[in-house]
Amino acid sequence: MTTLVLTIHILTCVFLILFVLLQSGQEGMGVIFGGGSGSVFGSTGAGGILVRVTAVLAGIFLVTSLAYNVLTKPSNLSDSSLMQQGAAGMSAPAPLQAPAPGGVSFEEKTLPVPAPAAGETK
Repeated sequence: MTTLVLTIHILTCVFLILFVLLQSGQEGMGVIFGGGSGSVFGSTGAGGILVRVTAVLAGIFLVTSLAYNVLTKPSNLSDSSLMQQGAAGMSAPAPLQAPAPGGVSFEEKTLPVPAPAAGETK
C-alpha cells in the first residue's frame, strides 16, 4: 500500500510541475503589486482546463502526502509523554567516575621528538 501511495505521489508531483509550467503568465510583475484587471482570477477567468487540472493535481498531492505520512509513522509510539510519566519513569543518571591519578582521565600518548640537526640549537 505504501508503494502504491508513493508511486501516485511521485507521478502527481511530476504532472503538477508540468501543468504549472504550461500555464501562461499574467502580466508580469504588475500583477503581484495589484496591477492588471480587477477580477480575482485575472481577465481570462478561472475556467481554463489547465487551472482545473492543476487544482485537481494539487488536491491529489495533498491527499497522498497525508496518506504516506499516516502509513509510514512509527507504530511503537506510546500515548504518554515524559512529563506525564514523572520522576518515577525516569532512571537516575550514572555517577561520575573520579579522574585517574594525576588529573588525566585518558591515556597519555607521547610522540617522539625529532633530534635537532647538527648546526641547530635548542
